[in-house]
Amino acid sequence: QVQLVESGGGLVQAGGSLRLSCAVSGSIFNINRMAWYRQPPGKLRELVASISSGGITNYADSVKGRFTISRDGTKENVFLQMNSLKPEDTAVYFCHADYSSTSYRYLEAWGQGTLVTVSS
Repeated sequence: QVQLVESGGGLVQAGGSLRLSCAVSGSIFNINRMAWYRQPPGKLRELVASISSGGITNYADSVKGRFTISRDGTKENVFLQMNSLKPEDTAVYFCHADYSSTSYRYLEAWGQGTLVTVSS
């Protein structure tokens, strides 16, 4: 019932910037946490950044000081501003939501991913 759609990926030069967006649709009673994950080629999916319902943010050590997660004020949509990009940031980036509906307390949803490629 909940759909997440990522956008904003692409090819950028090392040192450049990208802004990823995650559009949220469907019936949601409450969002507990929104997050961005990424999966480099041939590697495991990892948590990049998260933001709680109270606006508390957390970041992976590898992106601290370079990436910023945020959300808009009217919807649950979430963004990831990525600065000073490095080749090792190359990955498919996924949006993720922890939420509750009127029927279930603990639910989650994944987007399909958007590819970010950083050239050297």
